[in-house]
Amino acid sequence: MLHVEHVSHAFRNAQGVVPVLQDINLTIQEGQMVALLGSSGSGKSTLLNLMAGLMKPTEGKIWIAGQDIVRFSENRLAEFRRSHIGFIFQSYELLSNLTIRENVELPLVFMGVRPSKRKEKALRLLEQVGLGEKAGLFPSQLSGGQQQRVSIARSLITEPSVIFADEPTGNLDTETEEEIIAILQQLNREMKTTFVIVTHEAEVAEQMQVVLTLQQGKLVEQQAQSV
Repeated sequence: MLHVEHVSHAFRNAQGVVPVLQDINLTIQEGQMVALLGSSGSGKSTLLNLMAGLMKPTEGKIWIAGQDIVRFSENRLAEFRRSHIGFIFQSYELLSNLTIRENVELPLVFMGVRPSKRKEKALRLLEQVGLGEKAGLFPSQLSGGQQQRVSIARSLITEPSVIFADEPTGNLDTETEEEIIAILQQLNREMKTTFVIVTHEAEVAEQMQVVLTLQQGKLVEQQAQSV
């Protein structure tokens, strides 16, 4: 599903070149739930952005679904992200002037899917995350945990190859965090969707099938576990 080979990345600032990632090699299988674990500054969000095609690495190759995304043009990369990659953000990134159903539909609007099909898929996904009866509400009428459920439903609507989640429980209390992780695990079992979840919380990582631990820009451990 996802293969990273000898990926390094550096940023340039006024002081010069700052290395962020160093010679990362990893493989993620289809249908796995993977935690990308590390403290602040370890490079985990940068690695997620590279794997998601939001940035290109200074060195190395990244394959998703058998395609080398590093070689894509910006237009081809944007097209690939729309059809193959889903995102879940810590801050939900919902549009306040749209209902939650319309927020979930939004990726299909950009893909030109007809309204009736968009609505049908959005309502089905909202049912799956336990929000079917709230489809006509606006984000401001929902709790933080409910807004994150909307974000999860939206990430699934294009039937992506892989979903990247950047600290998806970072703004939530412990009880709501557990609910969100349980929903992701259920969707993983039912839909066989691959999830890569960035977190700094060992408690979240322990619930994933594979834990990739980053430290100072290096992959220091790759651990498979029974969950």
